[in-house]
Amino acid sequence: MYKKELRVKYKALRSQLSPAEIEDKSMAMANRLLSLAIWERTYFHLFLTIEEHKEVDTEFILQILAGKDKEIVVAKSNFETLEMTNYLLTDNTKFQKNQYNIYEPVDGIEVPVTKIDVVFVPLLAYDKQGNRVGYGKGFYDKFLSQCKADVIMIGLSFFEPEAVIDDVFAGDIRLDYCVTPAMVYSFQ
Repeated sequence: MYKKELRVKYKALRSQLSPAEIEDKSMAMANRLLSLAIWERTYFHLFLTIEEHKEVDTEFILQILAGKDKEIVVAKSNFETLEMTNYLLTDNTKFQKNQYNIYEPVDGIEVPVTKIDVVFVPLLAYDKQGNRVGYGKGFYDKFLSQCKADVIMIGLSFFEPEAVIDDVFAGDIRLDYCVTPAMVYSFQ
């Protein structure tokens, strides 16, 4: 299936999830993350949930990271350059919604992309080879291409993988793992 078709399919599947299902599945994914060998790392990049898109609720992951005293990094998107600026999440971080209803830090302590050890990657769909389909703007492909070579990239999905994404191209960045409520897929 092609990315455009997958976006339509998975937006429709997500739209059928109830708030209770999203909460249960998100909690199951957060618990499943505990089995990964990532917890010796320090800097964790976490996307903030867009509730209107029925995304994975990352609040559970945030609580785990805070409980493990990890450095949590959140992004602010520039829709003109399609780049993200990364900020350390602190008790003083102030957020506001941008024009796309995404909560973003107003400002703060900027974290160089080369310091980030683990990235939780939002997605709509993914395949058995670790290729992902996002919303189509390319923010994460650009961001991930700037990360250090040993960064661990973890997709989060309510659903199981597609067999193959037909229109993958050279600039697409593959995931190392994808976590679902039922299991962890490894693509390493």
